[in-house]
Amino acid sequence: MGYRPFAAAGLWDAGAPRRCGSGWVQIGAREVRPKSPELLTAVEAIAAIEGGELSCEALIGACFDRIEAREADIRAWVVHDRSRALKAARERDAGAIRLPLMGIPLAMKDIIDTADYPTSYGSAIYAAHRPRVNASCVSILESQGAIVAGKTVSTEFAYFSPGPTANPRNRLHTPGGSSSGSAAAVADYMVPIGFGSQTAGSLIRPAAYCGVIGFKPSYGRIALTGVKAFAPSLDTLGWMARDFDDVELVRASLLGKGFRKLAAVDGRIRVGFCPTPEWEMASAETQVALCRAADMLKRHAEVAETGLSDAGLAQVQKTIMAFEAARALWHEYHHHKELLSRPLCDLIEAGLTTSYEDYLAAHRRARLASAEVEQLFSDCDVLMAPSAPGEAPVGLHNTGDPIFSRAWTLLGLPCITFPLPRDKRKMPIGIQLIGALDGDRKLLEVAKSVAKWIET
Repeated sequence: MGYRPFAAAGLWDAGAPRRCGSGWVQIGAREVRPKSPELLTAVEAIAAIEGGELSCEALIGACFDRIEAREADIRAWVVHDRSRALKAARERDAGAIRLPLMGIPLAMKDIIDTADYPTSYGSAIYAAHRPRVNASCVSILESQGAIVAGKTVSTEFAYFSPGPTANPRNRLHTPGGSSSGSAAAVADYMVPIGFGSQTAGSLIRPAAYCGVIGFKPSYGRIALTGVKAFAPSLDTLGWMARDFDDVELVRASLLGKGFRKLAAVDGRIRVGFCPTPEWEMASAETQVALCRAADMLKRHAEVAETGLSDAGLAQVQKTIMAFEAARALWHEYHHHKELLSRPLCDLIEAGLTTSYEDYLAAHRRARLASAEVEQLFSDCDVLMAPSAPGEAPVGLHNTGDPIFSRAWTLLGLPCITFPLPRDKRKMPIGIQLIGALDGDRKLLEVAKSVAKWIET
């Protein structure tokens, strides 16, 4: 199929385009270049495919061209397979049924089981591991037409020890973790959607560092079957994208809902500016950027400072995470300890020395905080907080601090990060919005409007 202007995807102004030299297209008096397929959002690509203006094969081919051009520098992937993905794309093109995620390429974090690719969980222990079946999320998405392009780099068992991935915005900086490869792949236009997970800050932080949208749904609503457990009371599957509607497209697909584009927010929303007890750990640039965003929002929304009374929720999250990780990784620790990093061993050993009584007390404290935050949402539509302490740190030896995500992960609340407007010569800084439990779509709609408001 030829590559034609994407009228169905809404990428052209009104007017009949005609081809000019060197691939340019003339619309009225203007000449513009059509978007190359790898630059499309998932929603745009689906519209173009449904309109007969793009094939699944062309989309996959363009994404793999980008991967092959950039992977030596970014190192986002553990494994990818162009021939397998193209074969799947041709099958989609030849099929009589038009599927909701027709031909959309996905990156899967390497803690998510895939029958067609190895899954190593970021550890040498599982270097040759090949799951027999897909994780439930993979099966659901592929049944709706998506194509897994490959597996992206994860830190060791989704904890802190980094892989080789560099930040596409500046390769001297970390992409964050633990969903390092997925964040980098989406930021570098290798795929429109990348999957990750969050137990502390493993989605929000890398998305913020790489300047993309990162979404952690309400806890327990997306199936984790086939995703390597770390701390089951906290583990949450999530994903990254470059467009808010793409985030909702994936959410609807995983929940068996029909996709509807996100609506504009009606009326004046209520934003609770929640700097959190860790505010002093944010860089001066982050503090200034968040306060400026809050001031800009006041033209469109009611903004008031708020917060939780318990200043120790980050430590509560650490206690629960350590206790559960020590049990979830019991086999690896007791049979392959020599292949585990020292930081992970330290966490497991802290968990093994945590009493069951202290673990239960941490859960009781979390329940009290959940009741308090539920009351906050009677006065606020969303909460606003930093996504990370600052820009992505220089160096690939660490993945940054998840401090600004620990409490929200503990409470199971849906969270989204997206980049604040900045000079493109600088590294991204993210803003995090937190929604009420099960208020995921409302959170996405508010976030899409907020992103527009703070750009103007």
